[in-house]
Amino acid sequence: MCGQVNKKMSVSDTVRILTDACEQFRHDFQTITDQTEKQKLVLRHIKTFANTEACVKDFQKGLEWFNVSENLSMKKHLHGKIVILDFFTYCCINCMHILPDLEALEKEFSIERGLVVIGVHSAKFSNERDSTKIRSAVQRYNIMHPVVNDSTLSMWEAIGVMCWPTMIMLGPRGQPLMVTLGEGHREELFLYTKVALDYFTSINEISDHTLPIAPAIHLLPASTDILRFPGKVEMYSSETGEKLIVSDTGNNRILIADINGNIEHVIGRYEAGFKDGSFNEAKFNAPQGTCVLNEMIYVADNENHAIRRIDLKKQTVTTVAGTGKQGHDYIGGKFGTDQAISSPWDVAIYYHNSDKVTVPILLIAIAGTHQIWALFLEDTVWWKNKLYKAGVCAAIVGNGREGNRNNSYPHAATLAQPSGITIAQEYNTVYFADSESSSIREVHLKDGKVSTLCGADKNPQNLHDFGDVDGTRHTAKLQHPLGIIWNSSQQETYIADTYNHKIKKVDPTGNCKTLYGAGKPDKSFIFDEPSGLAINNKADTLYVADTNNHSIKKINLKSNTISTISFILPTKDNDKDNFDEVYTFDTIIDTNGGELTITFDFIFEDGLKLNSEAPQKWSLSLPNDTWIAKCLHGSFTIPTSIQIPKGSENNDIRLILDIITCNVNECIPKKILAVFKVQQKVDGPRTVAEHKKIVIKK
Repeated sequence: MCGQVNKKMSVSDTVRILTDACEQFRHDFQTITDQTEKQKLVLRHIKTFANTEACVKDFQKGLEWFNVSENLSMKKHLHGKIVILDFFTYCCINCMHILPDLEALEKEFSIERGLVVIGVHSAKFSNERDSTKIRSAVQRYNIMHPVVNDSTLSMWEAIGVMCWPTMIMLGPRGQPLMVTLGEGHREELFLYTKVALDYFTSINEISDHTLPIAPAIHLLPASTDILRFPGKVEMYSSETGEKLIVSDTGNNRILIADINGNIEHVIGRYEAGFKDGSFNEAKFNAPQGTCVLNEMIYVADNENHAIRRIDLKKQTVTTVAGTGKQGHDYIGGKFGTDQAISSPWDVAIYYHNSDKVTVPILLIAIAGTHQIWALFLEDTVWWKNKLYKAGVCAAIVGNGREGNRNNSYPHAATLAQPSGITIAQEYNTVYFADSESSSIREVHLKDGKVSTLCGADKNPQNLHDFGDVDGTRHTAKLQHPLGIIWNSSQQETYIADTYNHKIKKVDPTGNCKTLYGAGKPDKSFIFDEPSGLAINNKADTLYVADTNNHSIKKINLKSNTISTISFILPTKDNDKDNFDEVYTFDTIIDTNGGELTITFDFIFEDGLKLNSEAPQKWSLSLPNDTWIAKCLHGSFTIPTSIQIPKGSENNDIRLILDIITCNVNECIPKKILAVFKVQQKVDGPRTVAEHKKIVIKK
């Protein structure tokens, strides 16, 4: 690759020297305004390191790769390319922030032109070493470039990486050329890439060969058209009963449904965007937490770095805070859409008694700057008699540095990626899931004092003290919790202990105990990275956003039974826009109920056939919980049988097929919807077998 490795200087030594050199160049850039002069400076830098004999060795054998059809090697695939190694771990908010930069870079400079971005996943948490979890993260964050699971940190240690995220640019022979630490290097990244490609192309060292790219996003089941990586769930009461608000994060939209899963409103569209307007016009980008005030729903629109407001009466969406771009302000104080914020992850309403008048305040868990902010909805006098005018958005807890330092002064505390927030109104306390310190912490809203309820380490600099241990305060251990909800009736807080795949509870004394889940998400257990919680008014039902299972689960707290809600989209005229083929079938069942069995014959045309290596999946949506299926999802082999209860109404069964087909030249995913319109009639058959033909063509 690079010739003989220089015995006097290892790759890690080269990277260390290169890191210092790049820091000096960044300092120099600040004094240069002319772009041509910047390019000349970068070129001199690249030429200085281009001829080093120290080169990055190949990836360790046996590692698992994603988004490629074969494992990549430095010699076979990456020789002749400018390679950017992105060392990341998928829990890290700073790592998430550079993904848009990398996506834009890849659109500007293609693989054929000579640029390859490779995500080197280097896990912080034990759960993140699991390749199935990394694949879900790759799909969830729409990462399209190759990613390798370096679970033993072999490449990290060989190069001498020290923190997440770190990006290292390699030349066409594997020689290190540039290093960035942390986020915020977009301009530098583009500049180095352009100059490096131009220079090495001029000396004939860039190759235009392609790579075996096979995006993992295509392996998602068709059922994710209904829910895809739901991040949060909320409840509210309306005139027609309790409603569920689901942050359908992976589909960039908000769903409002009744407690049986019948979807009443779809707010937003599949494609990500930042747009206000009607429910059909509005666009979100990976929305997370929601909360309700009167007829308004507030949304933490995470990747738009904004707070959005849904008006249920007018059926419109407006932006009330944030600019749509990531902010780097740690203080705030501007009004509404003039105030930039960074990755809001959850929201909650606190009712503050100000001069004997109760005013609502929107509290925001700001993961991106490790703080809690407030959007003041009315003029409010708060700590130390400070007046906040209506519409002001400002930081109220945390100084912006990452840590788990508690303090009597809220602005002196350090937080670590707060990602879930809930209010114990009777105690004037906010509890929040401080995900990167693996703890539940609290803010006393009368005076701003910050303390730890359970989890974490007493050392405020230690963000690696995690585990799965029931106990009290610091003896309890969690692993990257994301979801939290206060149960006023039982005077305890429920926790989505995300990376332990569990639901736990903690009382105000800090006693933490496991309730549901068993530590890992295999067939014997229930949850796969749950990240959001909600509770009903009677406090007898807990709702869980089971993120990697693409579902909302319902827990009966009295019987301790757990079930999955089958969401049903309203009948849409645009089904044909969302599926490659839509089939509609009529069937009749007796009013006394009966059994319906469904099977298919698949006919392939245009030279297509099944890809035997890809998962062929189907999923089933039923009208409500009284309809019982033998299973709601499965592999390509169907039949499935459905027990239909007594009734006289007409109902739809929606069966979604997710099929990966191939011809000689390419693999083609197909999403097919089969709708069975079930009519229940007197003296109808009690047992029906529907055997239908499905034609699959290019």
